[in-house]
Amino acid sequence: MRIMMLTQFYPPIIGGGAIHVRSLSTELATRGHEVAVVTLWHAGLAAFEMDAGVKVYRVRSSTRRLPWLFRDSGRQYAPPFPDPEVTLALRQIIRDERPQIVHAHNWLVYSYLPLKLWSGAKLVVTLHNYDLVCVKTTLLLNDAICNGPGLTKCLRCGIHYYGPGKGVPTVLADRVMGQIRRSLVDMFLPVSQAVALGNSLAAQRLPFQVISNFIPDDVGRARSDTPSYATQLPKEPYLLFVGAFNRQKGVDILLKAYSGLSGAPPLVLIGYETSDWPVLNKDSPANVFVFKDWPRHAVMEALRRCMLVLLPSVGPESCPTVVMEAMATGSPVIASHIGGLAELVTHGETGLLVEPGNIIALQDAIIHLLADSDSRKRMGEAALRYVSKFQASTVVPRIEQVYEALLQKVTAPAAGD
Repeated sequence: MRIMMLTQFYPPIIGGGAIHVRSLSTELATRGHEVAVVTLWHAGLAAFEMDAGVKVYRVRSSTRRLPWLFRDSGRQYAPPFPDPEVTLALRQIIRDERPQIVHAHNWLVYSYLPLKLWSGAKLVVTLHNYDLVCVKTTLLLNDAICNGPGLTKCLRCGIHYYGPGKGVPTVLADRVMGQIRRSLVDMFLPVSQAVALGNSLAAQRLPFQVISNFIPDDVGRARSDTPSYATQLPKEPYLLFVGAFNRQKGVDILLKAYSGLSGAPPLVLIGYETSDWPVLNKDSPANVFVFKDWPRHAVMEALRRCMLVLLPSVGPESCPTVVMEAMATGSPVIASHIGGLAELVTHGETGLLVEPGNIIALQDAIIHLLADSDSRKRMGEAALRYVSKFQASTVVPRIEQVYEALLQKVTAPAAGD
């Protein structure tokens, strides 16, 4: 089968979505498929390379010529409308690769939509967040969960988040292109029930199947090439957070909770900076270690060495891969009872769930598990048993079945033939 992935980020660019697309692409290539990835070019990266049997095309965009559009100059995002240069590049790559399936993972899909009918490929879209209904993709309005889109409300929110020059066209373009996307996508794959519900897939009668993120079967095995990173970690046991340094991930809640603990182990934060970080980092308590832009194998080593993994998100998380990675290393998780986190962490069995934004509840959960080594061990062992349902060997065949079913609709004879 010939498959083309569309994603705005791909390693070495850091992020859960980038890691997911690489894992899926290389797994599919291992299973005998021809896989090409089209992603946005970032400074210093090759325009084309082979990555574990996967062709990686990095294309330049028109919007990258407007650096003021991006809060993070090191991460070039796809806009909610067709980017002329990306669409032209895609047209040539499609001519060369002749994909049967185009599998998109974010707003880069908009640059493909003008080519969809011409390409003849079936279009699959994995929804990693709430970008079908929310221009911020977070489903948060003024730091609270939004109850659904509305033009006036979304315009106010978009202007507040992006600024008036960027917010208004972003909201309007997303509303128009979103309708076109709904009509052209052959199958949506939300990564959790929370994402399916938040994007109103059933209510809009859109075709979808819930298929979670996944991890490679061997991701929990120790590697020998992490010493330079491992030496930076605290020598004593520590608490660990992995994710973007922003408010949605609850980093400010975590720092406040940690500052109120007495005699707690060190707290390690691993992730990448966002526009929130200068404010969040302003009053960081003592004994906090911050490591930025670590590769996945180094993050896995940090997970293997930690006592607890903390994910105190205040937004409705979709399906954080780090929870599965923590399970694969036998690490118990304390997470917010919100979104896809509540679908991954079984309270009292593989970890603890706490009320989002509740500093006292987070402190109590940390204190409880720090004082109870037997519970930590029991939860870690349960996590190791449970994680098999999120391994590549379980999840990827389900994605292949989606591809095959869509292609059978194309080739199946009409009734009576």
